[in-house]
This record gives sequence, C-alpha cells and structure tokens, in this order.
Amino acid sequence: MTRQHRQKLNRSEQADWLRLIRSENVGPITFFHLLQYYGSAGAALDALPALANRGGRRKIKICPTDVAERELARIEEIGATLIAHGEPAYPRALGAIEDAPPLIARLGDGKILERPVVAIVGARNASANGRRLASKLAGDLGKAGVTVVSGLARGIDTAAHTGALDSGTAAVVAGGIDVVYPKENQSLYEDIVARGVVLAESPPGIEPVARHFPRRNRLISGLSLGVVVVEAAPRSGSLITARMALEQGREVFAVPGSPLDPRARGTNNLIRQGATLTETAEDILQTISTQMTRPLAEPVGPTFDTLSDGPPSPDGLDAARKNIIELLSPTPAAVDELIRECQVSAALVAVVLLELELAGRIERHPGGRVSLIIE
Repeated sequence: MTRQHRQKLNRSEQADWLRLIRSENVGPITFFHLLQYYGSAGAALDALPALANRGGRRKIKICPTDVAERELARIEEIGATLIAHGEPAYPRALGAIEDAPPLIARLGDGKILERPVVAIVGARNASANGRRLASKLAGDLGKAGVTVVSGLARGIDTAAHTGALDSGTAAVVAGGIDVVYPKENQSLYEDIVARGVVLAESPPGIEPVARHFPRRNRLISGLSLGVVVVEAAPRSGSLITARMALEQGREVFAVPGSPLDPRARGTNNLIRQGATLTETAEDILQTISTQMTRPLAEPVGPTFDTLSDGPPSPDGLDAARKNIIELLSPTPAAVDELIRECQVSAALVAVVLLELELAGRIERHPGGRVSLIIE
C-alpha cells in the first residue's frame, strides 16, 4: 500500500490514530489497510466491531477515547512529541519498512535522524574489548556525519551511545519513552535526551517485557542503512535485529571474534552467511556510501482500489473467507499465493484477511505472509 504524505494531524486525529493502533488485534499493517479502506481512523474505529464479527469474533476491545487522551496528555507533560507516519518529521527510512509504526513518540532532537543512520548492537554481557570497539566505531561514524542508533541496553548498546554522544545518538526504547531500562542507564538516557533523541512505540509509562524487544529491534534496523553487530551469542536479540535488517533490505555488518569466546559465535556465523566483516568505521562507510545519497522508497503492497464501486457482497465475502481459511495453515503463506489460488481480487482477499486478523485468527509475517493461529 502506498502511504501518502500528510500534514501534521490535529488533536482529534491523533486521538483517533492512537485509539485505532491501541485497539485489540490492530497491528501496523492492518492499521494502514484500515486507514486506506475507510479513509480515516475514526471511520475505521466504527467499522471494527462488524469486521471482527465477520471474522469470527463476537467482541473486540477498542481503545477508549479517554485512554488515548491521557496518553496524549502524558506525552505533552514530559515534553515529547507524537509523530504520525507520513508527517514531515517522521524518519524517512523508518517509513519505508513494511510494518512501520503509525505513531512514534520522540524526545530530543529529531533533526539528527535526517542524517544517514547506522545501528550498532551486541551482547549485554560484552567484553571490555567489545565495548571499546563499539565506542570507537560509533565515535568514528559520528565524525563522518552518521547518526548511531541503538537500544539503550547494557553492554554494546551503552558503549555505542556513549561513543556517539558528541555527534548525536538515537536510542529506541522497548517500553514507554519515559521509562529507562535498565535503570543504571538513567544518566545516559538524560544525556541522550539533551544531546540526541529517544524514540518509543509503546505508550508512556509502559515497563518493557520480553515481547516488546523484537518490536523495538525492527525500529532500530528500520531507522538504519545498516546494522553492525559487535559480539552476539547464538539466538541473541542482536541476531534478531540483524535478521530484521536483512528482511528490510538493509546492510548487515559483523565484527569477527575469537572462536573460543561464545559471544563471537553469532557474529562469526553472520560473516559466514554473507555479512560484511567489519573492523573499522571505514568498512561500514564504504558499503553504505551509495545508500547515503539515495532515499529509501516506501513499500507498495495490496490496495483496495478495486473496491471503489462499493463494498463486496456478503456472498462474495463468505465464499472468499471459506476458501482462504482452507488454504491457510500454521506455516506462513504468501498473500499473493492466496490471491492466485482463490482466483478473486486482491482487494477482496485483503478485506477477508482484515476480518480474520481482527478476530485473532491469523498472524502477519514479514514479506507479505500470513499464517493461521491454532488455538
């Protein structure tokens, strides 16, 4: 779907956008489908109960207006700004990913995200050498006009932010924008707010839990032209960030390490799989030089244009829904394949998938794939 650039939302529109994205089973991709089909978040909110009901769910939890208003008030109270996808201040690279957040809270100087951005991530229990190298890479990238982004975690993240403070660094937090995690980074958080920028997708006041971190990681890679991994054990969160970077079409860099150190296994495996072996900032700058001058394009996906003559008939929806459910399984399948197998329009398939997702019956995956949720 092509997402049009827009002027800043007014207060009422911000509340509607917040209510929609905070409602049950509404993820970023579904949010934009709803916005495109119904024209506004307010109209989409009105349609949610009927859509979920047709998908097989009797009742869906819709975010109340007062909850959205309290979130807006808290964002203003702490001096942050809420930015909607498509507004001029929304980071362009982040807007290019398939599941970009409709709204992000920003605290600090957003202008540093107008420069090229590179992520540096790695082990929380990083070695002294790993921390020193991460700090040097960040400092050298900053001197070259690159903004370094990371996740404010212990270890490599902390070293990367510290090394890039003089040039400006961006921290993406997993919880609310006013929640510092870990607590030991309170002073660093305050330095970043004063000299860089902090971003968050979760509402203010939310303490991060395990499921928040993969969502946070997709923003770190989405903001970046490339992701540098400095020390990572197999199956670590840093490797999830690297995988997301590849899915988003970003570069992946890895610092090699000793085979005797478990923290090097993840990075060494990345190099075996094709990541750029990285020892200095120059290794990174040479690879991203082309992307630094070429803006990332927004994604293009299924649209509802063929429904411009009116909504699909109930019989057509019922038949398409039955066929799609039969084709789905717990293994992710491409939406394009569903369209070919069902032999119906892409718009009709998109509506059915909206119904099923709002009913909590399917899950979306990167690359335009969906899977059936078996309860």
